[in-house]
Amino acid sequence: MFIPLRDINPTRRAPVVTYLLIAANLGVFIYQFLLLTPDQNQRFVMQHAVIPHYLFSGYGPSLSTTVTSMFMHGGIGHLASNMWFLHVFGDNVEDLLGPRRYLFFYLLTGVISAVTHSLIDPSSQVPLVGASGAISGVLGAYIVMFPRARVVTLVLFFLFEVPAFFFILFWFAIQVFSGFGALAAPSQAGVAFFAHVGGFLAGVSYVVITGARTRRPAPYLGPRLSTRALKRR
Repeated sequence: MFIPLRDINPTRRAPVVTYLLIAANLGVFIYQFLLLTPDQNQRFVMQHAVIPHYLFSGYGPSLSTTVTSMFMHGGIGHLASNMWFLHVFGDNVEDLLGPRRYLFFYLLTGVISAVTHSLIDPSSQVPLVGASGAISGVLGAYIVMFPRARVVTLVLFFLFEVPAFFFILFWFAIQVFSGFGALAAPSQAGVAFFAHVGGFLAGVSYVVITGARTRRPAPYLGPRLSTRALKRR
């Protein structure tokens, strides 16, 4: 188990869109699990989650679910892990793309991830929810933009500082191998690994195709690094 605690990669401006996306996900989660009854929440999920069987058929939930589903989560652990990854990596991608372009990029990669999952398992009637597809797109952009940035990572009980390239590439390899491992029973798999793969590849492709500008991360200044450069505030 490995958890990114923060990256050593200061931003030039506050990541307003990233904060708003986190707030939107929290708001939907509170609405689902605190304001709705279990039966109402189940209907809400069936209406707004991606269900591959219905996505291209014209029956049931519409294509708009590829957007609405990325603001829904299946539990507090699912929500917390997704929002933490977005918090750690999203601000730097937003910093380079700019707020409007970043929001478009986030939604686009989230839609592509949902479509990828649906194409892999088009007969599935299991609802797909979560922001991890879009966040995978953020990771894809990050590995192209900041491959040499350092990520402080918790591995079991030990802290390691590793290049972003290796951290994200290792994460991506897990998604690919896990995805192929789940192909034997895709409808029963608890994690939509190919949604992660699709979102990640979409993020990489977007940066490469659009020629999004990159910059070198600020050098690591050791323990005297300004606290403004840290992600935990």
